[in-house]
Amino acid sequence: MQSVKKISLAEFLSQPNIEASPAWELMNDQPSQKPMPTLFHSRLQRNLVNYINQHTNQFEAVQELRCLVPPYSPVPDIAIISCDRLSDEDGPFNGSPDWLIEIRSPDQNTLDLQKKILHCLSNGTQLAWLIDISRQQVWVWWGDELPLVCSGLDILPTLGDLPELTVNTVMTMTQRHYRP
Repeated sequence: MQSVKKISLAEFLSQPNIEASPAWELMNDQPSQKPMPTLFHSRLQRNLVNYINQHTNQFEAVQELRCLVPPYSPVPDIAIISCDRLSDEDGPFNGSPDWLIEIRSPDQNTLDLQKKILHCLSNGTQLAWLIDISRQQVWVWWGDELPLVCSGLDILPTLGDLPELTVNTVMTMTQRHYRP
């Protein structure tokens, strides 16, 4: 499968290797493989998922869950979904996550990540974060509001009843010895 060929969502989902690591996504009728995560990216992803799941029973945070948001098939770094929306059957999630978190890899195009986020926001996502580790910033989309760029001690909005998280706390989650 080449990343320049245009295909439909149905054609994309029938491809044999879309769940290979790293996963393939379909955006704007073009399949593309996500970049392989770095050490800090992987730690942050794991630690955020653990933090969210330890502090709320209302939502479940899942890493690399394929979502079906026609005509796209995004695979957010972290999809946080209300527990009552999750199926008891295995497979991709049908719809946009309630809260989406993307962690920008050094070779990822920020505009492409923003397009994915905006598509999900226009299809039901309530909150989205785009974390840029190298700049120590988190872009936040909340409902219909313009994005905020947060840094340092800025408190990040969350869903559910999570304890307050600052950007500094999120950035600390890239470290080996992070403990919530």
